[in-house]
Amino acid sequence: MTMGRYMDPFANLRHYSNMTPASPVPAYALYGEEQDFPDILHAERITDRAGRHDWTIAAHRHGGLHQLFVLTAGTAEMIVGAERMVLELPVAVSMPRSVVHGFRFAQGTEGHVVSLPRRACPELHDTDNPLGQALARWGLVPATGAIVALVRRIEEEHGAADPLRDTMLKALVLALATRIARGLSLPAGHAPRSRAEVHMARFDRLVREHLRDDWSIADYARALDLSPQQLSRVTHAVIGQSASRHVEARLFQEARRLLAYTRMGVAEVGYALGFNDPAYFSRAFRRHVGASPSDYRAGIDRAQGRPT
Repeated sequence: MTMGRYMDPFANLRHYSNMTPASPVPAYALYGEEQDFPDILHAERITDRAGRHDWTIAAHRHGGLHQLFVLTAGTAEMIVGAERMVLELPVAVSMPRSVVHGFRFAQGTEGHVVSLPRRACPELHDTDNPLGQALARWGLVPATGAIVALVRRIEEEHGAADPLRDTMLKALVLALATRIARGLSLPAGHAPRSRAEVHMARFDRLVREHLRDDWSIADYARALDLSPQQLSRVTHAVIGQSASRHVEARLFQEARRLLAYTRMGVAEVGYALGFNDPAYFSRAFRRHVGASPSDYRAGIDRAQGRPT
């Protein structure tokens, strides 16, 4: 499919001042984008944005904006570069800066678009951090209830003038972008996760949920519909260690967290994590961490300037 044929459904488009014969795909300067952005971000509804223009957004790009679309009801067709697709709603779309994109919506389609300059969320614009890497390419994920709730909160906060408005908007945008990045799993163009990686992710989630429930490896395997031997093969393939070693690593990570952030006694921490013998807990902690629980806590207290 050539670009010309692909653009046929979007042929009857309005004209823009920054569209020139040398620049057939306009680079929109949205809300002062070419200068200092007049607000920390912009949030609006699809009905407000597309409804004014016959429900069609011409193919265009933004040089300095990352946009997050959350479409909740109706029908939408999207073009990205040389691709065209009908979207299955509800859906969330992450569109990095400089990517050519456009939309055609059925009348009355509902949803939101959040436009983010670098100042609002530099993490989305930089590929030297995990979030920027995950969102470096365009992608779409189902719009879960959590995603829809976040974008509605952004719209509500954006329209208010409450104290610390910008701080709250940054926090909400990071939460929304992270939800979308999690849904993407891997950037577009990469192979999907292997079956072993999927099992490993589910296993790790179960470990975090049941760390204090004294589950055995057989319990975890049963919850995953695997045998203990199959689970062990999964963990060796993905992280290079046994399932029991992974549980131990998470266990002593939680022990360090409790010692650092609570005033629970050492014995209390051990009991909370399923150790019936405080002395055995202390020996096991030293073996895994390289310091006794008391020495570990004292080091944290010194680093934080807390009295020991």
